[in-house]
Amino acid sequence: MSDMDLPTPDVPVDTVDPETLKSRIDAGEDVTLLDVRMESDYEEWHIEGETVESINVPYFEFLEDEIDDDVLAQIPDDREIVVLCAKGGSSEYVAATLKERGYDAVHLEDGMNGWAAIYEAVEVADYDGPGTLVQYQRPSSGCLGYFVYDGDEAAVIDPLRAFTDRYLEDADDLGVDLTYAIDTHIHADHLSGVRALDDEDVEGVIPEASVDRGVTYADDVTLAEDGDEFQVGDVTIETVYTPGHTSGMTSYLIGDSLLATGDGLFVESVARPDLEEGDDGAPDAARQLYESLQERVLTLPDDTLIGGAHFSDAAEPADDGTYTAPIGQLEDEMDALTMDEDDFVELILSDMPPRPANYETIIPTNLGQNVVDDDDEAFSLELGPNNCAASQESLAGD
Repeated sequence: MSDMDLPTPDVPVDTVDPETLKSRIDAGEDVTLLDVRMESDYEEWHIEGETVESINVPYFEFLEDEIDDDVLAQIPDDREIVVLCAKGGSSEYVAATLKERGYDAVHLEDGMNGWAAIYEAVEVADYDGPGTLVQYQRPSSGCLGYFVYDGDEAAVIDPLRAFTDRYLEDADDLGVDLTYAIDTHIHADHLSGVRALDDEDVEGVIPEASVDRGVTYADDVTLAEDGDEFQVGDVTIETVYTPGHTSGMTSYLIGDSLLATGDGLFVESVARPDLEEGDDGAPDAARQLYESLQERVLTLPDDTLIGGAHFSDAAEPADDGTYTAPIGQLEDEMDALTMDEDDFVELILSDMPPRPANYETIIPTNLGQNVVDDDDEAFSLELGPNNCAASQESLAGD
């Protein structure tokens, strides 16, 4: 039975929009969620937080006139319950069913799809280069991007296709021209927005080193080589080749203040090395990553900020709310950055998390070898965690 087949609720049900729910969680409010998706979907990804109690009971358990007592026993009756599903249909039905039985139940508008549509912009307060730097944050998947502007120009790094209009609207609101849309590498967890923005007269930029993977649109975009610079007002964005996560992985030094490291280095972990050549190629890629970190990243001044393309639940935000940290701090906190090469390789290969959902479709789509025209299908492909890092548990210091 699908959402379309569910009976119409007999009682009205209040909704909570995703932004409001997130603000409550961010404020440290105790929130109880009843996720009525299938267990497999729930296990793959769900809303978490220090003050979040999350309960998974599939919606079909509520379809009978007499709901099993064991089902109801799992649901607290002394507080508000926020019911959620994939798109908002079955959660409304379940919330109504619970209200009829005396529960204080509301449902999440648009479900997990609505949660995945949250995209926040937070200024990087510790950035001390020219212009202004903003970090985009997508809490549902941990995706991060960067928007830097100065004078009447702007650039976005690691844009998401799903938020193409957002970047253009933000530039318009600021009264600047979005000049560049830059990718750090061929992403495996989401569809890149570079080509979509290039179609809107924004200059698309991808690493020249990524072309050999089979990029089909190399002639239509600008190819960034190590040392190349892109100017945004008085802000210089310098290309820094940092292979390892992929053979084309490239970082961008923004205003000599923040290194946008893509999937090479995060504030809580380092890259996983197996998404391009698989398990067989992972050891060589791990050694390449070690060299990139030691020779291209950690040689920068200690106060240079690191800003990756992702964050996980293990990441602690900085005081300004961004997932950034100075290089010196990361060296102090992350054992992986101070060990020798052999130990580094052994460590990051020892506990690899599952690969990103749908990566076998997303990678060829980002290469231009596969076409996903339907926006709903494109959005669905990237739902869930990114899983682009090595295991955080084994990399952190004591």
